[in-house]
Amino acid sequence: MRLHANARTCPNSRKLLVRRIEEEGWALMAAAEAAGISERSARKWLARWRAEGEPGLLDRSSAPKNIPSRLPADRLAAIEALRRLRMTAAEIAEVLGMALSTVSRWLARIGLGKRSSLAPPEPPNRYERKRPGELIHVDVKKLGRIQGGAGKRVRGGHRSPYNRQETDGAGVRRNTVGWEFVHVCVDDATRLAYAEVLPDERGATAAAFLRRAVAWFKGMGIAVERVLSDNGSCYRSQLHAQACAELGMRHLFTRPYRPRTNGKAERFIQTLTNRWAYGAIYGSSTERTAALSGWLDNYNFTRRHGSLGHRPPAARLAELEQRRG
Repeated sequence: MRLHANARTCPNSRKLLVRRIEEEGWALMAAAEAAGISERSARKWLARWRAEGEPGLLDRSSAPKNIPSRLPADRLAAIEALRRLRMTAAEIAEVLGMALSTVSRWLARIGLGKRSSLAPPEPPNRYERKRPGELIHVDVKKLGRIQGGAGKRVRGGHRSPYNRQETDGAGVRRNTVGWEFVHVCVDDATRLAYAEVLPDERGATAAAFLRRAVAWFKGMGIAVERVLSDNGSCYRSQLHAQACAELGMRHLFTRPYRPRTNGKAERFIQTLTNRWAYGAIYGSSTERTAALSGWLDNYNFTRRHGSLGHRPPAARLAELEQRRG
């Protein structure tokens, strides 16, 4: 057992104390003074030695022997067993006749506070295409329109989309009216990204954006073969399917309720939101939209990307083109 940081004695010094009293005939007070402890402490160690021998000179736990709030082991095992049957905390409390707060507290302590923790974590699904344009990811991020500039810093805002106040990642409250939609497109192999701020997320808008994105990638020397999206209505629309057919692209969809399947687009949106949308204070939506082009240039040609060996996406494109050449 670890000694207390302020302990005056250790098992060896206690043994010396006892030997001086028992074998050398020291007086209790003299032995205590030599050890630098009180007479009461010396008497305690001497009594333990006489009752238990050498084990009595070891430190003991200071925890109380009786803890009323501690559950018996069998009751704790019952809580865990019922939880593994996927019962809720309220159901467990009812079955065992316990308070809901007690059951919830112990479920959290044993790491079963969320039922999702009962199943093993889903293994990471990491993949990367080898050729530029082999697969592009598309997605949409909804942002509140800015009107009237930024106000004082606060923690939160209202959630109504009209005449509302939105708080950005830096805690700046902005007056917003309605929504605008950032459509994004990311190449899987190079992480080159293209984005536009558009008024809605309808099928016609998404289809037109896809055509412009493919044209932009073509200007970068990339021929797009496949596009991956979630199951949003704009991507399931007939107009979007028609655009894919005209462009000669195969359209793939993510698994339902699995946004991680489209993880590269999701991760780009996170960077886009933190660095561009909420990375500065804008006076209006027009000002924010105007800053997007410059931010994208920095992202594609200057900013170092962690998953690309700390190189920008354009450098990765040049490397892959050199390998093919």
